[in-house]
Amino acid sequence: MFFLKFVFRNVFRARLRSTLTIVGLVIAILAFGLLQTVVRAWYASAEAASATRLITRNAISLTFSMPVYYRDKIRAVPGVTAVSVSNWFGGIYKEPKNFFAQFAVDAPTFFPMYPEFVFEPGEYQEFLRDRRGAAVGRQLADLYGFKVGDTIPLKSAIYPGNWEFTVRAIYDAKDETTITRQMYFHFDYLNEQIKKVFPRRADAAGVFVVGIKDGPSAADVARTVDAEFKNSLAETLTETEKAFTLGFVAMVETIVVAIEGVSYVVILIIMAVAANTMAMTARERLAEYATLKALGFKPGMVAAIIMGEAFLLALIGAGIGMLLTTPVVKGFHAATISVFAKMPLVAETFYLQAACAVVVGLVAGVVPAFRAARVKIVDGLRHVA
Repeated sequence: MFFLKFVFRNVFRARLRSTLTIVGLVIAILAFGLLQTVVRAWYASAEAASATRLITRNAISLTFSMPVYYRDKIRAVPGVTAVSVSNWFGGIYKEPKNFFAQFAVDAPTFFPMYPEFVFEPGEYQEFLRDRRGAAVGRQLADLYGFKVGDTIPLKSAIYPGNWEFTVRAIYDAKDETTITRQMYFHFDYLNEQIKKVFPRRADAAGVFVVGIKDGPSAADVARTVDAEFKNSLAETLTETEKAFTLGFVAMVETIVVAIEGVSYVVILIIMAVAANTMAMTARERLAEYATLKALGFKPGMVAAIIMGEAFLLALIGAGIGMLLTTPVVKGFHAATISVFAKMPLVAETFYLQAACAVVVGLVAGVVPAFRAARVKIVDGLRHVA
């Protein structure tokens, strides 16, 4: 108890210096937690991907479509349980900044493969009956205030013209890992309109969503599907839903890696600041440490006092930073919900913050503690003179 009181009193003897160090630690630990959470947010959709869904796309690029009749051939592949069409629409709602994902899908075959989307039975039937109907995710509905019966006007750079859809259903997430910030409408309606304006672009699928019996068979089924269309005018590339999603993350992977790197750089900087604080403290109290030795304190005890101060500084700063992490992440998510549908704050982030605090305390205190433990009584008392 005496040791703890002594260490605590020493930490706040130079109040301004200690306070500034703690503030720096709070900011560093908080920034580290936020940046780590942002990195996780990039991968959130990939982590929620199903092992029993594959995505088949044009082998050249996603910008190239495939004949819609491929659906029947894929359905005949052993191990395939369902196939659906999905086309990216790329529409803008009122202003360019209002970006959200819209897909034209074959609803009767698409949604049974996505049990994580939960519909009210009545709303789902209304959506199926209305060819211009749309199904909107709960997160998207909350973001823009969409309600059942509302009309959503969209302008698409891919499919020219003014498009209007009526919200017939708002679906919820089965659990917190499911993202519901998408809008779906009927592929048949899109295809009918394309036939009127651009007949040559009709009957084309952006991707096929392929349901399979089990995850372990994914590689075999994917190879069989791609072999079916080998040397055709539109060869295919079939991969797991997770791999497909990670392909989009890879486009900005350099940025994600940079963000993660910055989070550790922040810790390194505050580590240097804390080490400098402890070094200054040790130099100023050299005479005190010599006096303690003269009174019978062993070198190990003197070193323990300095290490205790360093760890206490790190503990206070990290503790406050960790307490602030949850509200700051929630606030950041609310401000960037149009970019990040999910911002998962997991226990691992707090573990990493705690580990960083321990490392900062260790690095900040070890050198001053070693030097103070080795100082000779005569040299320390001479220092004060």
